[in-house]
Amino acid sequence: MAEAERPERLRPEHQVTVDDVRQLMGASTPHFALQLRNRIRKLIAPLPPEDPARVEGEREIARLERIAFTGEVRGEPEQPGQRPLKSLGEDEPTRYHEGATRG
Repeated sequence: MAEAERPERLRPEHQVTVDDVRQLMGASTPHFALQLRNRIRKLIAPLPPEDPARVEGEREIARLERIAFTGEVRGEPEQPGQRPLKSLGEDEPTRYHEGATRG
């Protein structure tokens, strides 16, 4: 994923919206989290602190930084006789939450 932005978002007359921020964060994964964080940061930089798009962008930047360094929970827990997979962060415990993977 490149950090290049869509040309229409870079036009001076373009007003950044919450939807612009949400379009960027829609496909966020740990692998691309820092690139997306940078794109959102650049997009919201000129906005005032109280702007809804900036508030949403700052919230998303915090989430992206968390998943970039600690990963995210997916898949099944370790099976009997198998070692659990390590998290991306060395000090992070292997995490599993009951949920959608149980059917």
